[in-house]
Amino acid sequence: MDKALESRLAALLAMTPSRVRLDAKAGVLPLKNLLAFQEDHAAARDAIYTPLDSAALQGALQAEFGLTVHCLSSRAKDRAEYLKRPDLGRAVAQGAQLEACAAPLAIVVADGLSPLAAMSHSLPLIGALRDCIPAMQKAPVYLVEQGRVAIGDAIGQAVDAQMVLVLIGERPGLTVSDSLGAYLTWAPKIGTRDSARNCVSNIHANGGLSYNVAAARIRWLIEMAQKLQTTGVDLKDKSPMAPQLAEG
Repeated sequence: MDKALESRLAALLAMTPSRVRLDAKAGVLPLKNLLAFQEDHAAARDAIYTPLDSAALQGALQAEFGLTVHCLSSRAKDRAEYLKRPDLGRAVAQGAQLEACAAPLAIVVADGLSPLAAMSHSLPLIGALRDCIPAMQKAPVYLVEQGRVAIGDAIGQAVDAQMVLVLIGERPGLTVSDSLGAYLTWAPKIGTRDSARNCVSNIHANGGLSYNVAAARIRWLIEMAQKLQTTGVDLKDKSPMAPQLAEG
């Protein structure tokens, strides 16, 4: 490898924890690289298959913030079916009791493809959101096992929420296995397309979007959604790149 290319690769490696390049002519993969790959792969698998501890998260949210927290599940009966049948993860289990509350905002915390992310980051993110968004103070929270993003539409429609904010574990990668995503949808209803949502992703403590910055960006989206009465492609995210939490 010539020095110029080596210098450029070193600059890329300094910018990201991702695997930028493995030299095709290097021969056998060094043991440390192989072990690191196996470790990261195992962490990604663990993130997918570790179950969401709804009872513990419910207790923490109630104790910390005094929120009304409901535990639900999707129509996927277990993790294997959830992974094979995304459609079942978008629907609330039959017989679930959801009472209309006409809230301006409902919060859904779903395990998604990384229950670890939901367990690790939803509590501090909700705390940061409560500090800057008045509507969060009394927003009902729904914890969903085996849930996909669109299950927020079914819940939001059932409880007659003006907006729904879904906090969900994102697909784990080989560098980050506990990344959380936040999806905001105006006037949620079953059948809403993904193009009608706004997403703030990559929320985690290992070099990702911080809780305060994510909360400020979500606050901007909520305020603009209320002003324009829409989300998704009609609401372009023009929030500051490094927003600061305002008082409120």
